[in-house]
Amino acid sequence: MKDKLLVVKIGGSIIENDSILNDFLKSFSKIKGRKILVHGGGKIASSFLKKIGIVPKLIEGRRITDKNTLDVVIMTYAGLLNKKIVSTLQKYNCNSLGLSGSDGNLILAKKRRVEKIDYGFVGDIEKINTNLLDEIINMKICPIICSLSHDKKGQIFNTNADSIASKISIELSKRFDVTLKYCFDKPGLLSNNNLINSINTSDYKNLIEKNIIKDGMIPKIDNCFYALKNGVNEIFIGNHNIIKSIKNCTTLTL
Repeated sequence: MKDKLLVVKIGGSIIENDSILNDFLKSFSKIKGRKILVHGGGKIASSFLKKIGIVPKLIEGRRITDKNTLDVVIMTYAGLLNKKIVSTLQKYNCNSLGLSGSDGNLILAKKRRVEKIDYGFVGDIEKINTNLLDEIINMKICPIICSLSHDKKGQIFNTNADSIASKISIELSKRFDVTLKYCFDKPGLLSNNNLINSINTSDYKNLIEKNIIKDGMIPKIDNCFYALKNGVNEIFIGNHNIIKSIKNCTTLTL
């Protein structure tokens, strides 16, 4: 029987709002057992970009990352946000280690191919260093992973945090019984402001056709179903409260 592992991805207002982030991390710190936290921070990165006169460019929730944008993303994700999260968890006695994809060769990626859109310095994941994560977890240290990868040739890439959480969950499901939680601004998937308690792949297609699921939510849900099809035990989507309870959120099933 496999040991249990919780993988949580946070983004949106959870990271932007200091009070919500503190409450979330306090609750996260109380969770016993093996756990990993993956974080984005796109809205904060966009805010810093605007302050220095760079207009953020996103297509269907995915950021176009030129050289200047990449510099801001690295500073925001691996610096400000990652260390802020780690230090807060230490306050709550959750021993944590902040990591980017280049640390310990954690996330190896290749530059996204230019097809219809040139995304710039965006990486598509090729390999996760699961041995490193396994060692850290077994030391009872919680990995805090930001959304950056690298190519082992000196180039850092901006990489979708949802994809990182999904890929890490899939790879570690070979060793653990993995639960994946995506925490963002809303209590779950909504239809006419009503919570959708559960969706399967057929429901998902219908919700896209009805334009209920759209834009940046599509790659998020794509990652969820990809993870379910490749070994992850269960997936929940909701706001920061799902770290405490899964009564009011959206459950994804095949």
